[in-house]
Amino acid sequence: MSNRAPGQSGSRKISFNVSEQYDIQDVVGEGAYGVVCSALHKPSGQKVAIKKITPFDHSMFCLRTLREMKLLRYFNHENIISILDIQKPRSYESFTEVYLIQELMETDMHRVIRTQDLSDDHCQYFIYQTLRALKAMHSANVLHRDLKPSNLLLNANCDLKVCDFGLARSAASHEDNSGFMTEYVATRWYRAPEIMLTFKEYTKAIDVWSVGCILAEMFSGKPLFPGKDYHHQLTLILEILGTPTMEDYYGIKSRRAREYIRSLPFKKKVDLEVLFPDKPRDEEDDPKQPPPAIQLLQALLEFNPAKRITVEKALEHKYLRPYHDKDDEPTAAPIPEEFFDFDKNKDNLTKEQLKELIYTEIMR
Repeated sequence: MSNRAPGQSGSRKISFNVSEQYDIQDVVGEGAYGVVCSALHKPSGQKVAIKKITPFDHSMFCLRTLREMKLLRYFNHENIISILDIQKPRSYESFTEVYLIQELMETDMHRVIRTQDLSDDHCQYFIYQTLRALKAMHSANVLHRDLKPSNLLLNANCDLKVCDFGLARSAASHEDNSGFMTEYVATRWYRAPEIMLTFKEYTKAIDVWSVGCILAEMFSGKPLFPGKDYHHQLTLILEILGTPTMEDYYGIKSRRAREYIRSLPFKKKVDLEVLFPDKPRDEEDDPKQPPPAIQLLQALLEFNPAKRITVEKALEHKYLRPYHDKDDEPTAAPIPEEFFDFDKNKDNLTKEQLKELIYTEIMR
């Protein structure tokens, strides 16, 4: 049956071919290949979000949809958005749209940062929940690869859920990174320096860097590294972190990237405590050391991915002590290698084959 939803302007109509169990209400978001409406599940009275995706024009959209469905079904975690249901198509022949029914969250971190100043308590709680979700992902050997404020959904209780797994990838695969770069259209501002400097491998540390960028943005209300392009992005990072040490410089695998770094003027490291003043301290804190908030930020924004703090260590950090409880920070079972088979074969799959994979995933 076709439900219709008012567009954001109130004049445009959007057709939603979903079960009559759902009463479609408002458009709450739109993206490149999908639209999200709020809806009421009439039998239960539960408010839900229905994400309508029309991916079949582009192979890349099909791949993202497949990753999103498979991974969100795999994780069952308080801080990762869940799929409550997927609307089953009437037939393969009539299958042109995907409808994911998800929990309804009222807003996202991007909107919150733009409209209000966050207290230190809020910053702690939000970054704790983000890291708690990331612990589950990384324990399953999954890299999110697109962590940014708009992908952190929030509700009025300050519950946080990570969404949009369309760029996620297995951390276990050692595929050449050139394909990763071409598809990597995620927001540049949250991208780790090694993604721009090496083209061979990337690790869980790329997600940790993104968390650091998000924490800095929560502190100040504006992005820390709003690069206009690839080179500007790197310049902004080095203007704050300073020119890499010799050890970190030789840790960069790509000779071309090393030569590029060497061509740039020397930059002195900026004190993050000066950038983000007035962070609270406890009485027992060493006054010679930065406040805990700044110490964690420094550890998250470590230039060298091999030295960057891990998610587990970040959760144990003093800044997050009010919330940290190792027994309530669950891991997830490692994802089997074949889970991402479609990604390994993506260059050989036609749009029709991808459509068949999506259909099979929905019908299982």
